[in-house]
Amino acid sequence: MMAAAPLYCVCRQPYDVSRFMIECDICKDWFHGSCVQVEEHHAVDIDVYHCPNCDVVHGPSLMKKRNNWHRHDYTEPDDGSKPVQAGTPVFIKELQNRIFASGEEILIRMKGEQVTPRYLERHGFNYPIGVTEMEALGLKLPAPTFSVKDVEQYVGGDKVIDVIDVARQADSKMKLSEFIKYFTKSHRPKVLNLISLEFSDTKMSELVEVPDVAQKMSWVENYWPDDSFFPKPFVQKYCLMGVKDSYTDFHIDFGGTSVWYHVLWGEKIFYLIKPTPANLALYEAWSSSPNQSEVFFGEKVEKCYKCVVPQGTTLLIPTGWIHAVLTSQDCMAFGGNFLHNLNIGMQLRCYEMERRLKTPDLFKFPYFEAICWYVAKNLLEMLKELREDSCPPPTYLVEGVKALIGALKTWLKREVTEPTSEVPDNIRPNHLMKELTKEIRYVEVREEEKKQERVELHLKHIISARRLREQQRHAPKVPSNLDILEQHTREVLKRLEVGPLEEVHGKLNKVSTASAAAAAESLEDNHLRLMLVNGRIIRDRPTSPSTEEAIQGMLSMAGLLCSPKPEKVASSQEPWWSSPNQCSRLEHREAPQHQRRLQGDKSPMDSQGNSSSEAWDNQGLPSPEMDYQYCDPSMSPPLHPSKRHAPNPPPISNQATKGLEHFLFFIS
Repeated sequence: MMAAAPLYCVCRQPYDVSRFMIECDICKDWFHGSCVQVEEHHAVDIDVYHCPNCDVVHGPSLMKKRNNWHRHDYTEPDDGSKPVQAGTPVFIKELQNRIFASGEEILIRMKGEQVTPRYLERHGFNYPIGVTEMEALGLKLPAPTFSVKDVEQYVGGDKVIDVIDVARQADSKMKLSEFIKYFTKSHRPKVLNLISLEFSDTKMSELVEVPDVAQKMSWVENYWPDDSFFPKPFVQKYCLMGVKDSYTDFHIDFGGTSVWYHVLWGEKIFYLIKPTPANLALYEAWSSSPNQSEVFFGEKVEKCYKCVVPQGTTLLIPTGWIHAVLTSQDCMAFGGNFLHNLNIGMQLRCYEMERRLKTPDLFKFPYFEAICWYVAKNLLEMLKELREDSCPPPTYLVEGVKALIGALKTWLKREVTEPTSEVPDNIRPNHLMKELTKEIRYVEVREEEKKQERVELHLKHIISARRLREQQRHAPKVPSNLDILEQHTREVLKRLEVGPLEEVHGKLNKVSTASAAAAAESLEDNHLRLMLVNGRIIRDRPTSPSTEEAIQGMLSMAGLLCSPKPEKVASSQEPWWSSPNQCSRLEHREAPQHQRRLQGDKSPMDSQGNSSSEAWDNQGLPSPEMDYQYCDPSMSPPLHPSKRHAPNPPPISNQATKGLEHFLFFIS
């Protein structure tokens, strides 16, 4: 006959491991905390406990005496020699006075519509994102008037929850109804924080929808099969309720998950540290040290950023970021965790760190290894489809699969000594790893081929560039328009080598005309032909505006231009004689003067009755009032210098301009 199980408490029930019990220091009997109205977090404050039966005789329980405000065990004597511990009232006050780098240095401000999987796949998810404009983020939440009592109504007051005694940084269990009663009291003897209320399986789940980006990227939502032997992890929807001065020390979210937070009302302050290899190594050493609570980790690293998250703001924290949280005023927030493809390597690294730190299962991602096997199977199919479509996979995915293959191999080897297998029944692990390795080799070979092609193309460009430089080095220099003008001016100056002038009857005549005639004849062989039309010098082939402007500027400086009258001029591409109007005008105006000059007429009269000699100013240039047409000298024989009125012009210092002046005088 089996002995009956021992019965305890005033309720005379057997021992239940899930329920908190306390021992009476007088009668040594055990009692359920809920039966004797003693909460677990209150039990640590009792020095000597008297059960309801014993306190009738011995009086009420004796409480511990507070001796300090900076140690987790507040009964320690305050001799000033022990350092401040995290979460204590002294620590909170010091934390609020510390100076940190601004979170704006690393926080990416975005609108809800911008935070999409496509954006994160293109730009990476490596820095925290702050969202204040919620439209199109896909986040659905209760109104800001939603209270802690509403939470109790939707979740149920009997739900047992884990709360944190902030001053002691210790967990304890209590009913949600008791926590709500504590939260709504004006006097709170201690600071309690609730951060682990996952409500996916409650009525409150219908009031909350997670952001689209978290939903679409989540491994659990995309890869967890409905027929899995393992229960589906519920980490997508948390309700966080903390009173003022609640504090959670530095940590990395389980499994390296990314996390979204939304402050419904109140305010939270995040202290963020980038997950560099150096910072992660420091974090692991700090987490495993015996005096962890006495060292503020934010001072161990190069930079710790302070980020204030006010009411109505959503914060997304990427994989692996080390962070602590201070509730600066009573606050209700919602949040959730999700694994994804963008930072697989970092997620695996955080998981292995948790194993080395011997993190309790309660604070680890549920069935992390199982979901990694499911993900590996799905990523294999994805890689095959991309290869068949000749579409290279993104770099982050290739690197992630490589890290995943290494982790899966390690876990299989570990099974020999630690048989805690989470390999799903419908997966052949060795075959899966072999196929994944094969797909990665295909990608690497293709990448190597592309790299070789890029190198060859680069070499071709280098060779082509060298050949072009060699050709340019040995090729004759193509003269510019200004070079041609300068060359032509020099040739004209050489050809206009006229002798000294002598005065005959008060006029200046050339001693010799042979060189001038030879120059005129030689102009026909010159490849550069110039024409002055309405005060502008033009060529027999088009020139660039800059060249023409340069020429006009040179002539203007030398005073060789007369103001043109608006008049339609024949194209410089055609000879002057090709225009009948042009020829008739020249014949009508120029021929008579030419005849009179040949006859030695000293003062011919123009159509206006003015002397033609007066039409030239004191420099021998045409008067601005006169309209002269200049044509190609090779097509119209120049007048003999002795037959023309040529007053002696003053000298011009610029030799090239002087040559042009003589040249234009000559061809006119």
